[in-house]
Amino acid sequence: MHQNGNYEQLVEQITDLVLEKLGGYDQSPTFCSADVQRIVDAGASRIGSVLGDTSTARDWASLIDHTLLKPEASEADIRKLCEEAAQFGFASVCVNPGWVKKASEFLKGSGVPVCTVIGFPLGATLSDVKAYEARRAIFNGAREVDMVINIGALKSGDVCAVEDDIRAVAEAAHENGVLCKVIIETALLTDDEKIRACIASKNAGADFVKTSTGFSKGGATVEDIALMRRTVGSSLGVKASGGVKGIDDARAMFEAGATRIGASVGVKIAQEAGGLKSNRVVGAY
Repeated sequence: MHQNGNYEQLVEQITDLVLEKLGGYDQSPTFCSADVQRIVDAGASRIGSVLGDTSTARDWASLIDHTLLKPEASEADIRKLCEEAAQFGFASVCVNPGWVKKASEFLKGSGVPVCTVIGFPLGATLSDVKAYEARRAIFNGAREVDMVINIGALKSGDVCAVEDDIRAVAEAAHENGVLCKVIIETALLTDDEKIRACIASKNAGADFVKTSTGFSKGGATVEDIALMRRTVGSSLGVKASGGVKGIDDARAMFEAGATRIGASVGVKIAQEAGGLKSNRVVGAY
């Protein structure tokens, strides 16, 4: 996993920066470089740069899953998405499973991975079907999978079913060296249910927890990101998705504890981070 020769230096720099913000080792005796290593391995390889004062448009782009999940998206739309991802250096492109193979072809040689969604957007698919969907998408080239939990099971208090559902997809992902993110659909949950969903994700071996599909009645909020970060600690990534409309929203999410942003306005965020005004139309995701 450690592909960069500066990996250890990166971990050390981020540790020092976070401890400085937290008040030092005396104020944070349980925080150490191993915690940062897990964050870096979960995909936040640019966290130090963006926390600092010299962040660039490309630093911000490296935290964004450039997303297009509209059902009416055409091949031309997916091609454009991938071209933008290669140009700006986004963390990934996130597309529906039916577009994974094409997106992988469009991004070949770019270094930008393909992310897809599983059991999307309702999370009501059977666990073994979700696991198959994940394996099929991985076969087609997906390197990250964002699964939707069984929201109804969680609302019914069956946390074991929720955890088993997540584990089925996490195992399918990890047996192929693929990241697994868990969409808990925060807009439909109480705070207690959000905590339970995050704990289930952690117990099931997920790599990230994620706020929203972008297809429900609400998206990411700063309060939810902070709650999710407190719940999972430093061992999982936290992805804010749904309703991130520009650099100000992205910065607020990141400061609250997000390590990845899912947005259809990735280009707008990157341009604003670089000091350019963007006239991109903002969508729901």
